[in-house]
Amino acid sequence: MSHVDSFDHKPELDRHHGQSLKTDETPDIFFGRVGLLRRSDWAFKQRGESGLWISDMFPHIAEMADEMTLLRSLVSDSANHTPALFLLNSGFGANGFPSTGSWISYGLGNESQSLPTFVVLPDGRGGPNGGASNWSNGFLPAQHQGIVFRGGTQPVRDLFPPTKQPRGADAAVQKFLSTLNRQRTTSPADGLVDARIRSYELAARMQASVPEVSDLTGEPRHIQDMYGLNNKMTADCGRRCLLGRRLLEQGVRFVQIYSGGPIAGSPRASWDAHESVRQNHGFEASRIDRPVAALLRDLRQRGMLDDTLVLFTTEFGRTPFAQSAPKRRRPGPRPQPLWVLGLAGRWWCPPRRLLWEHRRCRLEGGRKPPMPWHDFHATLLHLLGVNHTDLTYYHNGIQRRLTNVHGEVHTGVFA
Repeated sequence: MSHVDSFDHKPELDRHHGQSLKTDETPDIFFGRVGLLRRSDWAFKQRGESGLWISDMFPHIAEMADEMTLLRSLVSDSANHTPALFLLNSGFGANGFPSTGSWISYGLGNESQSLPTFVVLPDGRGGPNGGASNWSNGFLPAQHQGIVFRGGTQPVRDLFPPTKQPRGADAAVQKFLSTLNRQRTTSPADGLVDARIRSYELAARMQASVPEVSDLTGEPRHIQDMYGLNNKMTADCGRRCLLGRRLLEQGVRFVQIYSGGPIAGSPRASWDAHESVRQNHGFEASRIDRPVAALLRDLRQRGMLDDTLVLFTTEFGRTPFAQSAPKRRRPGPRPQPLWVLGLAGRWWCPPRRLLWEHRRCRLEGGRKPPMPWHDFHATLLHLLGVNHTDLTYYHNGIQRRLTNVHGEVHTGVFA
């Protein structure tokens, strides 16, 4: 998603639209050449009492401006989609490392005995680049991996037998497998079997809990309408946002909702707008704007924002100049925005302070101090009451952690 067209107001672009980038620095671009400066296709307006600048791309989310705080200083080490997603999720640009949700599951444990700690709700059109590696448990115990919930009558794949079984047959199979597995656990080195036992036990409980939590038909009509469940454009994201709220109510610790599938294909089913920012982002934003705003309002009216944190971000930044053709923007590891909302407003400093910092910045971004993903992850864990240097797991001769050997808590952004 292009932050330059959504949450990162750059008024100088309006005045310098169509001109060359005048700088002594060499822009860090992924491929191709540097195009001309390009203003946003959407008008930016100051929203609410805070005056936070948000574009018309997200008119419904913009109505929540007074309750959100916008960080414009996040930076990524990659402008390649898949490594950038891995950095966002795990702090590493390669796969095989535990995701943030898995670390939080490992560090804080589960509040629900019948649902997973970490649930992933991918776009109905397909998963993101990198697939399941984005919610992998890596080298952490298997019970901490993200569990995918999908739309339809069976949100969790293979949770139920494909054909109807005689009464009691499933319980008999589970008992027999449990006996075999318990015998195998006499070997202290075989932690995988113990994890498998717990997984099957949780799966058995989920056979009762998942159909209940995923049945949205019992929600009042006005709630279904608020999320856009009866609108073809918003139904997919609306169902996932509403399901996310219900999962949080039932004690799921970490829910991750994706917008956009793989970047390949035509027409694109993602935010990768190499052909036309206006056409692509206009379509994608119309799919998520109302449902995301509905989720925020719903959490607020139920009092859930007192102990729930909502994060909204993209995998990397975009440039203020075009990618060769004038309708495109190119990806870049430069500053990108992330907005946060919740925890009774305890998280970040007021929006006005961030706006003041923004007005001092250049066209290219360059916000100081930059916040790499390791620092953000450290700050996130700090908020959850966890010292990022203490949350470790011994693997391959190293005490591994989410922040690797890096990570600084940015206390200056707390309220």
